[in-house]
Amino acid sequence: MDMQTSFLDRLFESGLLIDTGIDGLYGRSGQFEEVIAAFERLIDKVGGGDGAEAVRFPPGMNRAFFEKSGYMKSFPQLAGTVHSFCGSELDHVSLLQCMEVGEDWTKGQEATDIVLTPAACYPLYPTVAKRGNLPKTGGLFDLQSYCFRHEPSKDPARQQLFRMREYVCMGTEAHVTDFRQRWMDRGVEMMKAVGLEVTIDIANDPFFGRAGKMLANNQRDQNLKFELLIPITSSANPTACMSFNYHQDAFGTKWGLNLEDGSVAHTACVGFGLERIALALFHHHGLDVKQWPASVRKTLWG
Repeated sequence: MDMQTSFLDRLFESGLLIDTGIDGLYGRSGQFEEVIAAFERLIDKVGGGDGAEAVRFPPGMNRAFFEKSGYMKSFPQLAGTVHSFCGSELDHVSLLQCMEVGEDWTKGQEATDIVLTPAACYPLYPTVAKRGNLPKTGGLFDLQSYCFRHEPSKDPARQQLFRMREYVCMGTEAHVTDFRQRWMDRGVEMMKAVGLEVTIDIANDPFFGRAGKMLANNQRDQNLKFELLIPITSSANPTACMSFNYHQDAFGTKWGLNLEDGSVAHTACVGFGLERIALALFHHHGLDVKQWPASVRKTLWG
């Protein structure tokens, strides 16, 4: 915790991150944003030749799609819903009175049809399913979105609102597992090019409750999730900065994603945690970008 807090304090003092008074909710400086923009250009350079279709969704998604996704079965502790005031003038007077005396004014808020996006790819599956069967070659999509996960922390690498860049591949089992392996190799090379030492390890998602432990064990047993780990606030517990996920035909079955021959599509995705990658760069190379190694600056800025 001390290492996390001390790095966070240094980020605040340097102005790279801006304290909002809420753990895990930070403003970012222009310099911080420029590092993320430079790394995204590197992603484009590496993945640009694959011909992915770029799609950008807002950081909120259709609540009905969210409910169908099953996210609440697995990760209720991380979800964020959007509520609004839907009352009368009298209710409004009551709300203002509550605020004035410091009581809970949110009691009358009602859930809207929007929830905060938990992962950049979640709105994609129902969108593609509506188009009908995928072509013989499957589908490849390039996504980027702010995402929300309710896990307040002093660790600057565990933010509640953060950006995720993703590539999602849909096709046959062989097609999507090849895609995942290709990006695991690329991920290691990309991090090497920006001077970051990494390890890749088998992983599991933070499933909720006792049943979640079984799901996590199954995920590990079947090698469904790998993470690219970089030490940021702890050498003993390095931070996942990329993830490589094979969903088998789970999303294909759930959303009715079918290939040209009518068979259910398999899906896989690779995710880049953009803030985490920027933080890894600042942690390893220093808070002054001008002092970074020339080779790293050349990779990012040419």
